[in-house]
Amino acid sequence: MKKMRSVLAALAVIGSVCSGAVFAADAPKEAPKDIVLKGDAKCTSCHDEADAPGVLHIGKTKHGTRADDRTPTCSDCHGESEKHVNYKGSDKPPKPDRTFDKTSATPVAERNAACLSCHQTDPKRHLWTGSTHERRDVACSSCHDTHAADDKVRDKRTQADVCFACHKEQRAQVNRPSHHPIPEGKMSCSDCHNPHGTTGPKLLVKDSTNATCYTCHAEKRGPFVHNHAPVTEDCANCHNPHGTVADAMLKTRPPFLCQQCHDPANHLGTIPGVAANTDLSRNVNGTAIVSPASQNNGLNSVGVTQGRACLNCHTEIHGSNSPSASSKAARFWR
Repeated sequence: MKKMRSVLAALAVIGSVCSGAVFAADAPKEAPKDIVLKGDAKCTSCHDEADAPGVLHIGKTKHGTRADDRTPTCSDCHGESEKHVNYKGSDKPPKPDRTFDKTSATPVAERNAACLSCHQTDPKRHLWTGSTHERRDVACSSCHDTHAADDKVRDKRTQADVCFACHKEQRAQVNRPSHHPIPEGKMSCSDCHNPHGTTGPKLLVKDSTNATCYTCHAEKRGPFVHNHAPVTEDCANCHNPHGTVADAMLKTRPPFLCQQCHDPANHLGTIPGVAANTDLSRNVNGTAIVSPASQNNGLNSVGVTQGRACLNCHTEIHGSNSPSASSKAARFWR
């Protein structure tokens, strides 16, 4: 009788275990939860913090702001990617419908279309179509890393390095002695250029070179009674904004820069005490200077090459309210 009771007890235990197992098998599985973006559960079931590059780092960027209804999902950028998501093999799954890495086989236009689906109406990016970078098949992902919290191209201190990856000549110019404070991290390329497209030349943020320069150098704007024609036309006639070896980012130092337009043989500026027929009374090209001023006053023009050269007298080279012949230095000499 005791054995019978033991057998029945054992059968009861086995039955309860089996019924529990069946119940657990029949119970619905808990749906995976989103971790970073809305609807990202089908991606984050495989992709986690160990992925390189850090896929989930997007949660630390503006693209990971879940409270904003405009925030895209994984599928908005990478496509539905059914073959990638539902792959059951042991090898690496096929790539998503759209990829953005450097080895991506997705056409540039298709990659950019994913970004423009949101950013096309952005005031700073709505001129992308037809811009220089767009015509040259530059992808948004060539400059931006959307999954990184510290996107280099959006940081003033590191942005130039991204630009210089293509613009080698400008890298060399910026490292010359006279330059805008880009290497120091006080300025960035985007202070003057809009890489997403503009209506001005050279992707400048304003419609002209001068208008762009005046955003910082307002004192050079004028209006003046006497304007310097090359300045009014284009600041780049005299300056190279990326950097030079001459002061003030001039293409070459005065008087050689000035003499590209002004004939030195007819200049009336002189220094006192030197006769016009001495060896000092010669231009930089060796031509003797014989001007009315030197004949009448016993003076010559060697001074135009000394010190700050032309700027010894013409201090307001960008424009002045005084005529060119009214220099205090000239009146003093006479």
